[in-house]
Amino acid sequence: MAKRDRKAGDVDDTIEVDDIRADDELRPSGKRSTRGRRTEAAATAVATSSRTADKGASSSRNPFARIWAFLKQVVSEMRKVVWPTRNEMVNYTIAVFSFLVVVTAIITGLDIGFAKLALLVFG
Repeated sequence: MAKRDRKAGDVDDTIEVDDIRADDELRPSGKRSTRGRRTEAAATAVATSSRTADKGASSSRNPFARIWAFLKQVVSEMRKVVWPTRNEMVNYTIAVFSFLVVVTAIITGLDIGFAKLALLVFG
């Protein structure tokens, strides 16, 4: 490809759309990092397997088969969830209740204050 003089507003059409990802970081040199990228073969294998799985579920006209496939996907996603331990759950619950008490006290104080102010003004 021959180089040409660049002018303001020219678009660099040498960058492929597939080369840019949302999770890529720009380095100070302007180049994108390769951290977290899959190899081309791995990306193709994942894309192909997900397309074939989707094609089998969506091509079926039977609504019960589609519901069953959906429920199987839900179960597989729920297995990936990292559940909190009992101790963590108790700590989170205490934090939520403490926050609720503080916010309720603030709102109650503001409500009483505005009510007294309204009585003084319009009284």
